[in-house]
Amino acid sequence: MYGVCLRYSKDATEAEDNLQEGFIRVFTKIDQFGFKGSFEGWMRRIMVNTSLEKFRKQNKLYPVEDITVYEGKQLSEDLLAQITADELLKLVQELPARYRMVFNLYAIEGYSHKEIGDMMGISEGTSKSNLSRARVILQKKVYEKFGIEKSKVNSTIC
Repeated sequence: MYGVCLRYSKDATEAEDNLQEGFIRVFTKIDQFGFKGSFEGWMRRIMVNTSLEKFRKQNKLYPVEDITVYEGKQLSEDLLAQITADELLKLVQELPARYRMVFNLYAIEGYSHKEIGDMMGISEGTSKSNLSRARVILQKKVYEKFGIEKSKVNSTIC
């Protein structure tokens, strides 16, 4: 569960706080577990919701509707193969909070943009544009890390 909280946090300290708050909720609401799925899945949902709630309290979200501004080339698979999971996690943690949240909910947790919008109190279009912007920022960081000019990458993923 710490790994889940870490993906939604700016650093390890915030992740630990979210983890602790999440476990407090798990223990206080354990009687509400309905045995309609795995206990781990139920706990994971609590950890994600705890992290999102803390994020919403601390940050204002500003809508960005035009995702075409952020469309561009994607990263090559060869380049991604050179990045370790820890390096990628660090890059994701460096994203602005609103982009990190949308990226994690969409790319890691598998939520739709409509679900993300409902969870974060933003529009579906804002969710899409935040994801697009997060990808652009991550691409730029990867290019900078490896000292590669963006124009030299041809194949696409994502």
